[in-house]
Amino acid sequence: MVKRSKGSRSKTRFKLRKTIRPGRTNPITKKIQTFDESDMVHIIIDPSIHKGQPHPRFHGKTGKVGERRGNAYIVEINDGNKPKKLIIRPEHLKMQE
Repeated sequence: MVKRSKGSRSKTRFKLRKTIRPGRTNPITKKIQTFDESDMVHIIIDPSIHKGQPHPRFHGKTGKVGERRGNAYIVEINDGNKPKKLIIRPEHLKMQE
């Protein structure tokens, strides 16, 4: 029997797919954007940047920025009823309007 791989990016064929758009795929403004504490942000994973990427189960969730840690941010979300803290780089975050 063949064993199926169970990596962190398994079952994400459609979730971690980039749409085809003209222009620059990884603008520098995504990397240098800053957030303040208690800002609400959306977790939108950029699949072309692997560093600082959260687990795909958190793609599309909205959380609150707790603090800054190095180049990344601590984002607090509720996963069901359980509060969780995620360390995410700013390329994978989007400010909530």
